[in-house]
Order: sequence, then structure tokens, then C-alpha cells
Amino acid sequence: MPYPDLVSSAEPTPRPQSLMLTFFGIHVLGRDLAVSSGSVIDALGRVEVTEEAVRSTLTRMVGRGLLERHRQGRKMYFALTPRAVSVLQDGHDRVWRRGATNLDWDGQWTLVGFSLPEAWRRERHDLRSRLTWGGFGPLQNGLWVAPGSVDAAALLDDLGLDAHLRVFRGTALKPTEVSTIVETAFDTAAIAAEYHAFVQRWSQPGAGSPDPLGSQLLLHTDWLEMVRRDPHLPAEHLPADWPAIRAEELFHALAREREGAARAEAKRTLDTVPVR
Repeated sequence: MPYPDLVSSAEPTPRPQSLMLTFFGIHVLGRDLAVSSGSVIDALGRVEVTEEAVRSTLTRMVGRGLLERHRQGRKMYFALTPRAVSVLQDGHDRVWRRGATNLDWDGQWTLVGFSLPEAWRRERHDLRSRLTWGGFGPLQNGLWVAPGSVDAAALLDDLGLDAHLRVFRGTALKPTEVSTIVETAFDTAAIAAEYHAFVQRWSQPGAGSPDPLGSQLLLHTDWLEMVRRDPHLPAEHLPADWPAIRAEELFHALAREREGAARAEAKRTLDTVPVR
């Protein structure tokens, strides 16, 4: 399963795969459709991704079990695999259901302890990357924590490290303070800076792209990559002016504002076929 640095206030340059996942999440997820390679090339070309980069990304995503090919005559179409549906549904839920602000934290933490041989650098990197993706932060050496209930088994099972992991769920007890956990395990200043940068970028006149499909792709990809990096810390232990609130309001307003034109352009230009 693919699990996608801090951004500056300058316009970010998303990776082709991030843009492609966004494209399929908006235009294919929840619909029994396959979209032609030409349509994907056209859509990502609107945000300056080259045809070569699109084709290589499509091939790579097929190889990773995220897309499947469907040939219709001389054309090649691409549909989502169940694995891709899971990834994209997770992103959809983070954006539209969970929200950027954790207002209903139940006081529980999920903890993952691990001890890996020093020589296992790649395994250590993969584990830490996956934990970060899942909203965990390092509390101390070999112990990572995430607020709330996280399905650590689903998050980590394909790494092959079960024998080296210990997973718990519980609450903080005296003398440990929740504020200390938050300050130790998570760089809240860096998280806040990302939200401030998002607001600065997308508040500027003409932010994004003049093309409706391109602008929608850039906006949604930027926001999704940011909320995927956000560990969703409990709001009661963050500053009252936490910038995620303002940033999310801006994203929703811009998403609604641009949806109609993007949908009309997609209907006019995308070449799709039904799939079972």
C-alpha cells in the first residue's frame, strides 16, 4: 500500500503520483469507470506534468496494484483496483469526514513500541514512514504514539515486522501530562506553519491554475497531502487560534467555488468506459 517535507508559502510542486491519485479520487472513485490514458495525459498536462511522466506513473501504479488496464480497441483505459479504492477512500474520509480539527478526542492513545536490529536501516525507515503516515509521533526511543484509536495492524501488517512490534492503547496517567506528550512527540510549530502557508498560497488572487480541472487538481492535492501529514492532535491541547480551522474553511470554500466548472470540463473532455 502506498503511503504518501514541509511546504513553504510558495506554490508547491506535487509529484505526478500525488496528482494522479487526486485525479482518480475525484473523477473515478465511487463510479464503475475506467478512464483513457489520453484523458489522464490531458488532465495532468494542465498542471505541467509531461506525457512521459504520466505514462511512467500509470505503468508504475499498475505494477503496484493500484490501477488495472482495460483495452478497448486501440485505446487503453485505467480503472481502480480494490487496493486503490482503499487508499483513495482513506483520503476522501480525511478530507470530508474526519476534518482537520480533532474536536472529539476520547483521551485514548495508540502506542507502538519496537526494537529493530541496527543493521535494518531500510526496515526502520519504512516503519517510521508508515507510522508518520498513520498519525504517530516519536515519544521516546522505540515508542511512538498517536491520538485516538488507530488500526495499527492494518497500517503495519505488510511490513513483516510483527515479531518486533508491541501495540497498546491507553490513557496518560500522572505524572505524565497530555501537553507533554503533544510537545514531545509532535512538531506543532511545523504543523501550524504548513496551515499558515496553505492559507497564504490559496488566498492570493489567481492561486492555482486558470484551467478548471488543473486548479481543482492542485487545490485538492495540496490540501490532501497536508492533512495526511497532520497527526490530528486533540484541539483541546492546541492553541485556541490553531490555523487548521481557518485553512479548512478556505479549502472548503475554494473547493465549492471551483467544483462546478471542473465537473463541466471533466464531462466535456474525459473519455471513460464502464467497468464492472
